[in-house]
Amino acid sequence: MANMSLKKNEMPSQDPNVRNKNFLEVALGYTEEQALDEAARCLNCKNPQCVSGCPVQVKIPEFIKKITEKDYEGAYQVIHETSSLPAVCGRVCPQETQCECKCIRAIKGEPVGIGRLERFVADWHNANVSEAPAKPASNGHKVAVIGSGPSGLTCAGDLAKKGYEVTVFEALHLAGGVLVYGIPEFRLPKSIVQKEVDGLKALGVKIETDMVVGRVVSIDELMSEYGFEAVFIGSGAGLPMFMHIPGENLCGVYSANEFLTRINLMKAYREDADTPLMDLRGKKVAVVGGGNVAMDAARCSKRLGAEVYVVYRRGMEELPARHEEVEHAIEEGIVFKTLNNPVRINGDDKGYVASMTCIEMELGEPDASGRRRPIEKAGSEFDLEVDCVIMSLGTSPNPLIKNTTPGIEVNKKGGIIVNEAGMTSQQGVYAGGDAVTGAATVILAMGAGKLGAKSIDEQLSGK
Repeated sequence: MANMSLKKNEMPSQDPNVRNKNFLEVALGYTEEQALDEAARCLNCKNPQCVSGCPVQVKIPEFIKKITEKDYEGAYQVIHETSSLPAVCGRVCPQETQCECKCIRAIKGEPVGIGRLERFVADWHNANVSEAPAKPASNGHKVAVIGSGPSGLTCAGDLAKKGYEVTVFEALHLAGGVLVYGIPEFRLPKSIVQKEVDGLKALGVKIETDMVVGRVVSIDELMSEYGFEAVFIGSGAGLPMFMHIPGENLCGVYSANEFLTRINLMKAYREDADTPLMDLRGKKVAVVGGGNVAMDAARCSKRLGAEVYVVYRRGMEELPARHEEVEHAIEEGIVFKTLNNPVRINGDDKGYVASMTCIEMELGEPDASGRRRPIEKAGSEFDLEVDCVIMSLGTSPNPLIKNTTPGIEVNKKGGIIVNEAGMTSQQGVYAGGDAVTGAATVILAMGAGKLGAKSIDEQLSGK
């Protein structure tokens, strides 16, 4: 019987005053009873618009119907037909602006909790199914994938299922890309990422870590000397941006990229960490920016014992971060200083951050992004006392691959230029994800990885 409730089932979570002191996962996941109740809200539309909102075209009504039948493994297999990372997407996808915003239930109430149901199904599978997927027979073709983030892993998985011999080259010492160095443990446990990586290995994907393509080996060498017939570049966008204001070279100023990498990949929050951060207990931290990465940096700082401010030049309504992440940050005690913009970072006599000078802003007419342009209020400067500043202003693709592969063209922002099939200006070399678009979402990167795999298959199979 259909559940016509206008509200989706709430996601159980840790108490805010408990979770802001630990790195355990905040959202606890649906119980079976909650999942069944939420799945019953799906109307199983004949022309489901939710699927059109998914960058990887998950068959949403089909997997939800399997849940109503208590066939959780069947639901997982439906998702896995098009998505290589269900447990990841169920946690970090912005479903509210993709599949869920097209749900017909959202016309009069809240949409079906598609992301929460996807997570339930993936977690059920991981807890109850230990059998590794069978390795397909080789078709004799070799493909190299650069980067083991969401686009690279998706491309590798799709190709491996078709029998390609795939080798993934990862610059860091652990596979997973932004999933392991960028997203905190409390949003995405690293054991889940490792489980997805292990599943790809079972399909025959080889993963070579500590391989900086462009330094250890070039793309041209991969194709001419190592026998790879095609290359997919999914190297992400790891080059941080700064404001170029006075004081950015002081001790205690981090890019969000470095700060999160130290915490997530190198476990700097542990007492025995080999590469600890500055001690933030009892200190004041300003995170400059308003995106999801800024929320991650702010929430990590809170867990390290700091008093945390998010400084953003527009208002709360214009914050680009997911609403859920902003809500969680507020619940955890993070202070939002919106309509403020830093103009200078001030240091003490030892070269450490002592304060940050900000200026108040007001919103004018919309700019090219469609958001109202922030304008400085004359004479409104003030000093915010802080010990640490984290710049979360976005990232761009690292120029290393461009500089070592003359045949690849990039745009003025450093993004690799590709055609509609995802191929670069160099024959047989494809690219996708943040290396093309600049920093974007996990699911969009996965969609680009699927396109790359499809195009490579069509090229090498003669289709």
